[in-house]
Amino acid sequence: MVVLKREEMLSLAEDTVGSALKGGADEAEAFAYQGLTNNVVIERGQIARSSRIIDRGVGIRAITNKAVGFSYTNVLESKEAIEETVRKALSAAKASKPDGDWHSLASRKPSVPVEKTYDRSIVELHSEDLVKVASVMLDAAEKTDKRVFPIEGGAGASYLSTAIANSNGVAGFDHGTIIECSLATVGQQRDEVTPVCFEFNAERSYNIDPEWVGKEAARLAASALKARKMETKSTNVIFTQFAFQGLLYFTLVNAVKADYVQRNQSVFKGKMGEKVASEIVTIYDDGLFSGGLRTWKFDGEGVPQQKTLIIEQGVLRNFIYDNYAAKKEGKESTGNATRAGYLSTPNVEATNFHFMPGNKSPEELVSEVDEGLLVYYLQGAHSSNPASGEFSVVANPAWKIENGEIAYATKGAMLAGNIFQALKNISALADNERKIGQLVAPWVLVENVKVIGK
Repeated sequence: MVVLKREEMLSLAEDTVGSALKGGADEAEAFAYQGLTNNVVIERGQIARSSRIIDRGVGIRAITNKAVGFSYTNVLESKEAIEETVRKALSAAKASKPDGDWHSLASRKPSVPVEKTYDRSIVELHSEDLVKVASVMLDAAEKTDKRVFPIEGGAGASYLSTAIANSNGVAGFDHGTIIECSLATVGQQRDEVTPVCFEFNAERSYNIDPEWVGKEAARLAASALKARKMETKSTNVIFTQFAFQGLLYFTLVNAVKADYVQRNQSVFKGKMGEKVASEIVTIYDDGLFSGGLRTWKFDGEGVPQQKTLIIEQGVLRNFIYDNYAAKKEGKESTGNATRAGYLSTPNVEATNFHFMPGNKSPEELVSEVDEGLLVYYLQGAHSSNPASGEFSVVANPAWKIENGEIAYATKGAMLAGNIFQALKNISALADNERKIGQLVAPWVLVENVKVIGK
């Protein structure tokens, strides 16, 4: 399949908008998407298969009488198919009730340059190159500890491009790359089998380290052997980025979305300017973060992404908005409209949720804990209550800290509490920030977390 270039993508979007306006739309928007991905899959410790996925299409929003209709197609070679999709969007709008909160589509604004989001060497990778990446991970894991067995993982490289146009003059194109590798392992010794341990590396430029991923996935699994049960008590907990991301995604991130606030589903409603976290906590939503996994020139509505201060030294400063939520309050979008490619309409979502790091090394952070837990993974974070922030999760595996040193692995420990209280109990931050999905953060030390043993 031929890759659509910048001019072709923009022309597709602009022509589709023109077709909708001719069909009777008051306003129209077209979002064109193209994704090309090569994957190599590891199963049961072996490279099992490779695949190449090509996905492209256009999503259309048509507005008539303040009613929004949406339709999409992945048949771009046919002008008739696109025109039929336009008609479906118009028909859906005419069949829908007017939205009294609808004001207009986004207006045109100049975009800001972004850094380290495109690497041509990733585009030029072949499946054989990804097989080598996967092989390096497997070899590193197997050489690290003979008690460890890789079970699944893989390597992938993607090229993504988007173009958006609307009837308010928005017209933009952006493209980027991403490469990632991951490995899940278990440790086994006699009759004991550890929980799954996982490590990965994802970057926008070709600078991943598959050897480190393999070694670290194996080291974690080996260190999870000889796990002991833990007593029930409140203690200090160091959350790694994996664990912290799980908690924040379903609680804090939702709480700062303007649409959640407007629907009375956020505990932060009415708390702007108030202290909501420890004074050492500063958080940005940074859509321009250099090399960020969610960094793009513009969001899903063509609004330039930006850096928005969310919490400053513990004080709530801003929420994040898409165009619709912003105009309900007479404000400007913060560039936080996200789409599932061309398949959906936009919704409010964080970009790079940047939890600013401290100045302690991970070793220093551990050394300051007389007694506590180091938690790498959480099970059940998705069941956290987004409105209240209450969570009850399994830390499996986790490691007991005694006298400033990691003593042994634990098993079956549950953590219970409230994320918004936990934010106020953060007492130290490490300097080892990394990117996990939309979170950019270091290790975080939280005091007085309830641990329920078995």
